[in-house]
Amino acid sequence: MQRLVLQFLLAIVVGLCTSGAFALSPAPAEAKILVHGDSLSAAYNMPVTASWVALLGQKAAQQSPPWTVVNSSVSGETTSGGLARLPALLTHHQPQIVLLELGANDGLRGLDPAAMQANLAAMIELSQAAGAQVLLIGIQLPPNFGQLYNAEFERVFKALAETYQLPLIPSLLKPVELEREAFQPDQLHPRAEVQERLMVPVWDALQALLLKHSATG
Repeated sequence: MQRLVLQFLLAIVVGLCTSGAFALSPAPAEAKILVHGDSLSAAYNMPVTASWVALLGQKAAQQSPPWTVVNSSVSGETTSGGLARLPALLTHHQPQIVLLELGANDGLRGLDPAAMQANLAAMIELSQAAGAQVLLIGIQLPPNFGQLYNAEFERVFKALAETYQLPLIPSLLKPVELEREAFQPDQLHPRAEVQERLMVPVWDALQALLLKHSATG
């Protein structure tokens, strides 16, 4: 009789488990931020851990729930190269937020701002189609490129932010742009010592996207 009772109880437990009453909830998907940029985000000529992206990653990891920052930035990258690489990155990492920091090399090479705008627009649309929010990070060119070209270049970022209703950082380098000593000898790339100053405005702009994700996720 006791054996029959034990078998009966075991059958109940097995039935409950298979019905899902005691099934474990699936682990929540890891929250990811993809930083897709060029050498300004790729720790150019400095330890990776010193870059503004790494510093951003440290702050993101301290959030509740924590966020993981994935850096897909490549030195020398143009918007056309970034566009070519982005679909595979979105599929692999499935980020909830994309920080798009590209265009500087298009400008330094004197490429057509209209083509740059089309490439950036395509990356924004790809990111949004994958379910990611986008933070657009622009850059200002040195004055020697001419007032007309520089104006057209900067207009691209403003136009995209308006069209797609995106948060925009007009220039990643604004916190240090007037300080020659803040840059490496090439006067294009900031030194490791000022990377935190670059990170702070990005982190501030990112807050709204993190809150929005928490509210909807």
